[in-house]
Amino acid sequence: MNQLKRLQAITKQLRDPIKGCSWDSKQTFDSLKSYTLEETYEVLDAIDRKDMDELKKELGDLLFQIVFYADLASDQGEFNFDDICSSVADKLVSRHPHVFADKTAEKPNWEQLKQKERDQRAQYSLLDDIPNAIPALMKAEKIQKRCASVGFDWVELKPVIDKVKEELCEVEEELNKTTQDQSKIEEELGDLFFATVNLARHLKVKSELCLQNANNKFIRRFKQVEALLKHKKDNLADATLEEMEDAWQIVKQSEQLSSEVNKND
Repeated sequence: MNQLKRLQAITKQLRDPIKGCSWDSKQTFDSLKSYTLEETYEVLDAIDRKDMDELKKELGDLLFQIVFYADLASDQGEFNFDDICSSVADKLVSRHPHVFADKTAEKPNWEQLKQKERDQRAQYSLLDDIPNAIPALMKAEKIQKRCASVGFDWVELKPVIDKVKEELCEVEEELNKTTQDQSKIEEELGDLFFATVNLARHLKVKSELCLQNANNKFIRRFKQVEALLKHKKDNLADATLEEMEDAWQIVKQSEQLSSEVNKND
């Protein structure tokens, strides 16, 4: 039996209100959102860990989410799994005319092709269909790319960097006020984040992955700090900030030295 058909049959049986699973039969589009997000991050985690066996399993879990959504939609008369496949196949062919149509055609501008599709859907704004649910850093990058596609963007890097400095100064100005307004501080920090994402975009760096890498680096180093101080303190909270900072510098210098050795090998 085709394994996709098998998965679809299992999903339908799970969702059966009489013979199926009581939990699965109660799920809706809205109730599944958090699980879909969780499964997506577990796929990314398996990729980061280069665990191919785990990646196979996590991709299966994510595929189950898609099959589940398709079965829900089919019951409501909206669309089915074949419609999903047809939609993405049509889109890929449309966006790659240099591959599937005129082989001599130049590679098209991706954003311009997507904008043409948005125009055909009678969108009123360039930014109308950017999802609200995606991570904020990713959303900021999408907004900026859309605006850049119509020329609303700096060509040189210097004004991009200057904007980051400007936004940082505005955060400091809010902090230096006698009476601080928390909402204004949050607003200025948001502007600083947005400007920093723009700098990353101009440097061809994905902000979401960049910050994830920074998170992972911090976790790795802090675990080593814990290991260093474990021999001196029964409880890490008993260590002073100076002791933790000294341990942090030892870990950092050790990593930098190891990196230099690997470069020279």
